Amino acid sequence: MKKSFSCLACLITCLYTVLLPKQGAAQQVVPIKEAIYHALENNLQVKQARFQAALSEEDLKQAKSQFYPSLNAQVGGNMRFGRYFDQTTGQLVPSVNTANAGASADVPIFQGFQRINQILANKNQLAADQSNIEKVKNDLVLSVATTYLEALTNQDLLTAAEQQLNLSRQQLEVAEANYEVGNNTLADLSQAKSQVATDELNVTSAQNAFELSMLNLKQLMELDPAADIALEKPPVADIEQIESPYTAAEIYQRALKAQPDIETAVFSTAVAKNSIDIAKGGYYPTLVFGAGYGTSVSSVASRQTGQLDENGFPIYERVPFGDQLNDNQSPYIGLTLNIPIFNRFQVRTAVNKAKINYQNALTNEQLAKNNLNKIVNQAVLDLRSASKRYASTETAFESAKDAFEVIRQRYEVGLANSVELFTAQTTMNKAEFDHIQARYDLLFRSKVIDFYLGNEINF
Repeated sequence: MKKSFSCLACLITCLYTVLLPKQGAAQQVVPIKEAIYHALENNLQVKQARFQAALSEEDLKQAKSQFYPSLNAQVGGNMRFGRYFDQTTGQLVPSVNTANAGASADVPIFQGFQRINQILANKNQLAADQSNIEKVKNDLVLSVATTYLEALTNQDLLTAAEQQLNLSRQQLEVAEANYEVGNNTLADLSQAKSQVATDELNVTSAQNAFELSMLNLKQLMELDPAADIALEKPPVADIEQIESPYTAAEIYQRALKAQPDIETAVFSTAVAKNSIDIAKGGYYPTLVFGAGYGTSVSSVASRQTGQLDENGFPIYERVPFGDQLNDNQSPYIGLTLNIPIFNRFQVRTAVNKAKINYQNALTNEQLAKNNLNKIVNQAVLDLRSASKRYASTETAFESAKDAFEVIRQRYEVGLANSVELFTAQTTMNKAEFDHIQARYDLLFRSKVIDFYLGNEINF
């Protein structure tokens, strides 16, 4: 029997040794830099922004092609029944079969500079859409960084909650032992059980919060929710040394050049300005050069053979198909000048609307700059506040730990009751949770500054 149990224990040990590394290897540690890169490569909103830029690029190609001439060809055939005037032969015939073919070309010479201005507008629109791609990427980077740090915060809160639960369970064991020997009352034992129940609830809440933040992160990265990933923690020493050497004004000036939101607004303003010139082109006359070639054939086309019949009338023969094509040629060239005189104020209305849109674009551009300035100043203030809060919570946590140790020692020798002990423990728990949140809040605020400076977000 002992030998069987020994063999079984060896088997379990071997399986544990073999399987445990595989289980650990399945979990992939994803640094924040890799999480951001993966999100940028797979996010659907980034792909949609790229599609919009591709459409704008095609619009630009179309605008450039307006300088090319247009060339068209046409071929047609008809069967006519009843009395019909045949244009090819110049005769009134009862029925006829006709065919025609032709080609025409139009070359716009002048259109009030509308084509040139349209190209400029499409170039600016393409630049705006390309800047919008970077804007969507920036928003995604900030979202990933926020969610990543939120997940780290919840992970540490979960760890702290589990540690507090273990401490409460140890204290419950001590309380049960003291109760059995008469050193503690039933109230002390009930207080210890209540503390364990409270800490178990805290662990459950922390676990749910951590899993939800991990799910949000995986969704941003376009990962399978079942993917097993782990987060990389930043060094604590780096967090304690966080500070920004820049003023809000300096950050704002660098953000104006680094943030694509401003570029998008600037290029949108340029598009609106080009639209004014395009609308004004409607006041100018247009000049178009045209050229073409056509020919036709008819089933009733005939010509004299030069001979007479027995009654002295000339003899006719059908004109061959090839001869008709050659005889009925009708090439042409021409110029068309279209002079706008009165078009029910359509051009004037279009110009006025374009001017209004331009003023609106200027306003949107200034709003974007004002909003960026406000956000940057708020980010600087938040970083200072987070730094002070981190220092305060660190001091409060150390003080709460010391106070708890003193109360626990007094409780063990009977100089403090269970209410004082668990009150001190609750105070320590809250101080630790506040300190964890303050630590990652400080880290996040520093990364926000890096974001607006155009720096890469990394630990």
